[in-house]
This record gives sequence, structure tokens and C-alpha cells, in this order.
Amino acid sequence: MTAARVTLCFLLRDGAGGTEVLLGLKQTGFGRGKIVGVGGHVEPGESDAQAVIREVLEETGVVLQMEDLVDAGSVHFVFPARPEWDMQTRLFTARTWQGEPAPSEEIVPEWFRVDTLPVDRMWQDADHWLPVVLEGRTVKVVVTMHTDNESVASSRSLLE
Repeated sequence: MTAARVTLCFLLRDGAGGTEVLLGLKQTGFGRGKIVGVGGHVEPGESDAQAVIREVLEETGVVLQMEDLVDAGSVHFVFPARPEWDMQTRLFTARTWQGEPAPSEEIVPEWFRVDTLPVDRMWQDADHWLPVVLEGRTVKVVVTMHTDNESVASSRSLLE
């Protein structure tokens, strides 16, 4: 079974207290009830960039252009107890876009300061790689989850 192709985009802006990132409270499906990045599955025939532009529009109403996207690397999620959940996730950031984030059926978007991420309400892997991405660096990480499908068994960078 091959891992699902997924994309995430982290919109960044300068706020009064420093840099902020747009995350969202997941309303439906995988990860429901958690604070997550905005994005989703890559559809057949789509590039990762096309998929993330579509997903950000569907989930928040924000319009991104190809030139707005900055490659932030990838995270391969491995769920040994649920291999059908395995995901190969391409990461992007963006500092320019059109529109204001608005809630959808899937996501309730919210701005968070990057130095005070709500990690207690996120997947437990987030603090293994997200701060690096939000600093503007690129990651290439494999995260293996424990059999509880919640806690992280291991996280290893494939970058030197």
C-alpha cells in the first residue's frame, strides 16, 4: 500500500506580537477536533502545488498563486498500526495571498503566534518539524507513530 499524497500550506503574516501562522480547527474527517495545517489530499492529475492552492481555497476562501508558494519540504507519516493512514506530505509556506481566511465546513481558521503554537491541541508530531518550517527552513522528516496512532514513536530528519 502506498502512502497518500497530501499537501499543507502555512500562511504567515506579521502580527503585533511577532510572526503569526494560520492554522485551523478540523471540523470533519481525519484529525477532527485537532488544530491542523490547511491542506489536504492531492487529486489525480494535480501537482502538489495545484492541490494546496485548491485546498486552501476550499478550506479558507484564501486565493493563492503558484508564485506565492515557498517549498518547505516534506514529512512522511508512518502509522504502523494503520498503514492506510500513511501520508507523504508536501509542505509550503506563503506570505502573500488574496482574501481573508473564513471558516468552511472542514476548517475554522485561526491565527497563532509562531512562538506560542497550540501544540497541546495539535497532532503530537507537530513540534518535531513545524517550528523549523515556520523559521523559513526546509525539512525532510519521517515521523513514525506509536500503535496508539497519537504519540510519536520516532522522528528522523533525512537532511544533514
